[in-house]
Amino acid sequence: MRQHLGDPVRHCFMTRSVARVMGLSLSEEMQAGKLAPQTYASMVTKCRGCALVEACENWLSKQSTLVATPPPGCCNGAVLTELRRHN
Repeated sequence: MRQHLGDPVRHCFMTRSVARVMGLSLSEEMQAGKLAPQTYASMVTKCRGCALVEACENWLSKQSTLVATPPPGCCNGAVLTELRRHN
């Protein structure tokens, strides 16, 4: 059975939004060679297949300051946490 993937634009925005709330710019991370474009593409694809989209959007709506960790259960949490640790 094939998994339904969500809208690429929506999930690109969500991936970048979670990173931004964590104080990261994924574009800058790629320009600096800290994030491979293929890894970024994989992150968006993982987000597209995530079952926690509504919870993530709710989490994003409540953030008013920078945070150290991604939302609970984030499928890209490990990559984002590692990038943040090296900044």
